Amino acid sequence: MQQKCKFARDLWSQLDALRMGMNYTVEDTEKPQVLIDDCYGESHPGSYHLDSLGYEVVLGVHERGGRSVRSHVTDICDGWGQGHDGMNYILASREAIANMVEIHGSVIPYDAAVLISSCDKSVPAHLIAAARLDIPLVHVPGGSMRPAPNMTTSDLGGATAQYKKGEIDIKQIQTLQRCGCPTAGACQFMGTASTMQCMSEALGLALPGSALAPSTMSEIRRMARSAGHHAMYLAKEGITSRKILTPAAFENAIKVHAAISGSTNALIHLPAIAHASGFELTADVFDRINNTVPYLTNVQPSGQYVTELLWFAGGIPMVQWMIKDLLDLDVMTVTGQSLGDNLEMMQQTGFFDRNLGYLHNYKLERNDLIRQPNKEKMGSIAVLKGNIAPDGAVIKYTACSPDMHKHTGPAKVYNSEEAAQEAIINNKVNPGDVIFICYEGPKGSGAPEMLMTTDAIVFDKRLNGSVALVTDGRFSGATHGPCIGHVSPEAADGGPIALVEDNDIVEIDVHARKLNIIGINGEIKSAEEIAEIFTKRKQKWTPPDYSKRKGVFKQYTERAKSLMAGAYIE
Repeated sequence: MQQKCKFARDLWSQLDALRMGMNYTVEDTEKPQVLIDDCYGESHPGSYHLDSLGYEVVLGVHERGGRSVRSHVTDICDGWGQGHDGMNYILASREAIANMVEIHGSVIPYDAAVLISSCDKSVPAHLIAAARLDIPLVHVPGGSMRPAPNMTTSDLGGATAQYKKGEIDIKQIQTLQRCGCPTAGACQFMGTASTMQCMSEALGLALPGSALAPSTMSEIRRMARSAGHHAMYLAKEGITSRKILTPAAFENAIKVHAAISGSTNALIHLPAIAHASGFELTADVFDRINNTVPYLTNVQPSGQYVTELLWFAGGIPMVQWMIKDLLDLDVMTVTGQSLGDNLEMMQQTGFFDRNLGYLHNYKLERNDLIRQPNKEKMGSIAVLKGNIAPDGAVIKYTACSPDMHKHTGPAKVYNSEEAAQEAIINNKVNPGDVIFICYEGPKGSGAPEMLMTTDAIVFDKRLNGSVALVTDGRFSGATHGPCIGHVSPEAADGGPIALVEDNDIVEIDVHARKLNIIGINGEIKSAEEIAEIFTKRKQKWTPPDYSKRKGVFKQYTERAKSLMAGAYIE
């Protein structure tokens, strides 16, 4: 093993003096040095338990003769930012976390690293940092929290809107407050946190079977310790992150994403990780793959069950096994073996069947969670384009009624999420309307999620299933309904979405991949007439004044790429 730390010590002996000030022994200075960087903190349930997983990784490293060094960069949760400007900082936090982990891993020479995270922005931040560092590295997903009562996830977003309208009482709100998050771990649905855990494993940077493991079970601690073992093995073999994060690995991950109906936010994060890995990943790849991969899982919000049960049914390895004919099985993974070898090992050691008894506790079988491939159920995500979104927009069509896959309706335009939610609560939106929320992209507002608005629609019996939402912002992974996000170019950049006006006629066609304005004030117009009208509107458009912004928010919004490109900053 060529130790980077040993080479650095030969250049500057003060490194050992600094280590000796941190409870090192002389023998420790001679060992391979392994960075263990986690998102532990009292920041939210998804990170609250990661300190214990870090301790297991320490044991794993030491058992294989290494010396670990722990660092922490905690993350924050979208749940904290609902309803106020704190939400505008959430996506920017991904860049901040990635930058700090990159700094930790670059200033001090390490022979390997283990990164531990659970949630929406922390997992992609760690994967971006892994690509930048390009050292032997393992990612440890923090697993799933236990289910809320009745095997549900927290419905506080929609419940808040219902409470404001007088449809439920304070006791029902209090019940959700006390029971919505029963343990630490990632939220119990295929939102962005769970999706990105799955993407880490599907990319090959997390150990097989580690994504979505219940956070309270002993198995997740054993896997964390094993990650320490594997980090030492990767260092010995010289297998670095970019040898794993190849274009073929990303195509495999997107195929898994299609099969599990993952969050639309993966279409932001995977391109950013690919960019950090040295190549670009376009939205067309997602759309192509979603036309060829069967949708297999029955997990909220697109399905019935929670993520813990998907893990009991065999997790991501079982999904990969069922679509293995579509995957590149020769890609390298953190086990030091190929994906194909990993799957054979999982099958031979009984992993696929080991936890089925837990499903039986719920009177369920594997096929209740992971269905056999069906050509009638293909993919889960579509990339729409048209005169509203020349560079693309994204819809998770498995989370909305097929009746809304093709829809025409009048536009209702709002320039903030708060204005749109207020209009919904005050019954100013009608069935059939297409709500537009503009100036919420990365440059406009830092790309906040629209969960308060989407939940307000879902929990409104008058509107649910008949109203579409289009935005240049992003959505929570918990989003239901015909919600189209990531519209690019965004309004703040003068994109066509900034030119849409009330009562424009909007055409949504998921199967044809179209998103267009086709009429004005109830009258259908030709494409040429619409283009001429938009040209005149653009001449009158005035860019927003964002000059008073400051700090990290200013830095992010001035430099961020579009959501369709990955929303990273150079």
